[in-house]
Amino acid sequence: MAAPKKGRGPAGGQSRPGRALAIILIAMVALTGGMFWSGHTTPRLGIDLAGGTSITLKAKAEPGQESAVNETNMNTAVGIIERRVNGLGVSEAEVQTQGAENIIVNIPRGTNEKQAREQVGTTAQLYFRPVLAVAPAAPQTAPSATPSGKPSGSPKPTASASSGATVGEKSPTPTATASTQGRALTEALKAPSPTPTASSSGKPKATGTPQATPKPDPATAALEQKFTALNCLDPKARAAAGQGVKSSEPTVACGKNAVGQWEKYLLGPAEVDGRDVDNAKAGLDQRTGQWIVDMEFTDAGSKKFQSITSKLSQQTEPQNQFAIVLDGEVVSAPRVQTTLSASAQISGSFNQQSAQDLGNILSYGALPLAFQTQSVDTVTAALGGDQLQAGLLAGAIGLALVIIYLVAYYRGLSLIAILSLGVSALLTYVLMALLGPAIGFALNLPAVCGAIVAIGITADSFIVYFERIRDELREGRTLRPAVERAWPRARRTILVSDFVSFLAAAVLFIVTVGKVQGFAFTLGLTTLLDIVVVFLFTKPVMTLLARTKFFGNGHKWSGLDPKRLGAKPPLRRTRRTHAPVDAKEA
Repeated sequence: MAAPKKGRGPAGGQSRPGRALAIILIAMVALTGGMFWSGHTTPRLGIDLAGGTSITLKAKAEPGQESAVNETNMNTAVGIIERRVNGLGVSEAEVQTQGAENIIVNIPRGTNEKQAREQVGTTAQLYFRPVLAVAPAAPQTAPSATPSGKPSGSPKPTASASSGATVGEKSPTPTATASTQGRALTEALKAPSPTPTASSSGKPKATGTPQATPKPDPATAALEQKFTALNCLDPKARAAAGQGVKSSEPTVACGKNAVGQWEKYLLGPAEVDGRDVDNAKAGLDQRTGQWIVDMEFTDAGSKKFQSITSKLSQQTEPQNQFAIVLDGEVVSAPRVQTTLSASAQISGSFNQQSAQDLGNILSYGALPLAFQTQSVDTVTAALGGDQLQAGLLAGAIGLALVIIYLVAYYRGLSLIAILSLGVSALLTYVLMALLGPAIGFALNLPAVCGAIVAIGITADSFIVYFERIRDELREGRTLRPAVERAWPRARRTILVSDFVSFLAAAVLFIVTVGKVQGFAFTLGLTTLLDIVVVFLFTKPVMTLLARTKFFGNGHKWSGLDPKRLGAKPPLRRTRRTHAPVDAKEA
């Protein structure tokens, strides 16, 4: 029978523990270096620990659509606001309904808190309306319209960068041209969208038969008066300009030009709304170097957009413009030069931030309801800080009790357990610090609880392995083969236990929302790290220490003393001697 080759370990053993230790050491150095290189050396904190802002929004339905404030639309609004705020990188933002009409938005303190507050207040009621007239921001001093089509007493409108912008498949270089009111307001308001019925002078063409001047419509007259009196320099007047107006009705609105000056617009009924936008993102126009917003429409939106751009492309300025109205304010009013359908670009007085904000809002859709900000409250971290201190104190007490138990029961083996807990704690901290800017993870109170619970899960893995080793010693084996023979059985038990814990954390993360997800995420993360630490650190270290004299000879303070464990004496083979037997007897 051939003798086994020298140096080969027992079945299931680990012949090269140094390789596993090198792998985990390299991983720890790389992760720690990445943490310091990124500049994020502390985990991001949730609103309960860092403080932040709590915003209360109240739903408002358009006139005649009071039934729109229902559970379905409220839940849709919650989802859109949550995606929009988290799209800015704000971590652990909480969006939930309160009652039948209110939505509570909790935004943790952070780098994007101010921007998130602005976008939460922007409810994204987006409409594409044809432009009927443009005028300076200040109120006019004379009646708004005359039969010639030009308002008497109105100063010449200033150049509008938004009117100089162009919508198209590729945006050409914008040209700032003076915007004019075109035809008389009364004529412009007769149709929902501009039609080429007026001559260039603004007077209706003669039909050959004198006709009596029709009596002005009271609604049209009221809108003309509102447009004339509108003062876009007044913030309150700007905010109230289009309130209470249905999307199917003409309205007035305010917007800024390229030099930051306010202008007022007379707009026709909405032809396209924000729900018709499928996707939008900010980018730089390679030809002009200006920031633009690329839009893609849904199938239904493409047909609507094609119809309105077909009509507007045949008009003269300003009736060849359509205004992009966001929450009652004109953010851009580009000219239309050709018929468009599935996609378009919005250009105008955008910078990087404003283009990204608009693209972010449009990407996640328009809210089905309008919202009014009821309150904006600052949340302090005092209460959360007290609870965190209490939680950390409880965690420290629990950890101290675990260490005392390990030292008292396992003696020298407790050194391996304490080192393994330290490695697990380091990896957990570094990963939490890196996951903050990477995926928006924030450490809240439930997450701290998950980390504390993980101490018991990690310690349980060490205990399972140590007990398997001691069982092998009780059977009369020496330490080195006992370490290798105990590992396969302990490994199966550890994997099954951690799988159950990870499965529970995954289910909890999927079926819950808000802060409870922080607990589930931390529990799942630490469970995975437990497997890494046990396989790449605890087992290799145990293999190396089994070769030392202190542990290998079973010192009484090693925790592996055969006498204290009640080990059986090793079995020895003996030869039996038999008396000679007579052949006859045999």
